[in-house]
Amino acid sequence: MYKRNLVFVAACAGLAFFGVTMLALGPVLTKLPEEANSLPATLSAGIILGTVLFGPVVDKFGYKWLLIIGALLALAGIQGLANFQSMNILHVSMFMLGFGGGILNGETNALVAEIYDDSRRGARLSILGAFYCIGALLWTLLNYFIGDYTMPLHCVSCVMFIFVILFIAIQFPKAKPKGSVSLGKSLGLLKYPSLILFALILFFQSGFEGISGNFTVKFLEKAHSTSHDIATLSLTWFTVGMLIGRIPLGAIMKKLKDSATLYLYLSIAVVGVALLYFASHIFVVYFSMALIGFGVGATYPVVFNYLGSAFRELSGTAFSIAIFIGLLGQFSFNRIMGIFFDSGDFAYFPIALAFAVVMMMAVLPAAKRKTYGKSVKTE
Repeated sequence: MYKRNLVFVAACAGLAFFGVTMLALGPVLTKLPEEANSLPATLSAGIILGTVLFGPVVDKFGYKWLLIIGALLALAGIQGLANFQSMNILHVSMFMLGFGGGILNGETNALVAEIYDDSRRGARLSILGAFYCIGALLWTLLNYFIGDYTMPLHCVSCVMFIFVILFIAIQFPKAKPKGSVSLGKSLGLLKYPSLILFALILFFQSGFEGISGNFTVKFLEKAHSTSHDIATLSLTWFTVGMLIGRIPLGAIMKKLKDSATLYLYLSIAVVGVALLYFASHIFVVYFSMALIGFGVGATYPVVFNYLGSAFRELSGTAFSIAIFIGLLGQFSFNRIMGIFFDSGDFAYFPIALAFAVVMMMAVLPAAKRKTYGKSVKTE
């Protein structure tokens, strides 16, 4: 029998590592060869594959060994980034890091959604989301204070290895009962409009987070002539804002409906993007990045809270589908933004951020209308 608190700690550690994955390239991209602008798309492709894999696997076989495999893949990718000797090795490393990170992201959220009931799920998912911020924050701070980016990579590797040992030592929830998981049932989830619409919100959310983590530093360096160290610190403010936004999120969700909570947070993100576009001083940039991080911090916990309640029978697969569609957005946004940056069109960066937030707010009413407030029974 598993101990819920230990499983929750393991999930928080796994998502903290995913926070490192998402921002792995942000602080170091300008230190890599010029052709490295294509690496965010490779990272996203790996995350997408890991996302597609994890859901059906955990529903059928359980959480433990796939969590260990995901952590080891991410660890190998981090070491590859620290020790690469060619662009080909670097692309393979980024794919492995993304693959492992995609598994960690989806599995940890599905795991927490499964071990808690409706009364505690939203608050626990909010706390879990805060550990994504903690991982990302520690990563950016390490890179700010340590000039050689390989040292933070080795530090993260050591911590990750320690937690892999924890994953091996503890017990996790068992797989779904035989007969409750099948390809037909999994594909049958695609017929539910609520799942697809909430996944579309994640499409724009993931695109937003992807380009924020990978291109903010280079945007500030090129468009605002900001030094690398000062520009890197902007990622810290983004993460601090997201962390601050997620800490009270569980309490806010209890007082407001999920949709009202999401509108409130996204409205703050819109203000932050507008400030970033017109910012003329670095302190305004930092403040705008904190507002942006705060504003987009609610999206994943709110959407996962709904999915965990509505699709209990195949929660892993439902999360897999939603995150897969979401991360297609990350891949698309990274790819397009990489093309713009290669051609020197840096001004499109804040415009893309604003577009993503506006689209999330536009899709939300349709997703809300398809929310029935009760668990879906798959056939």
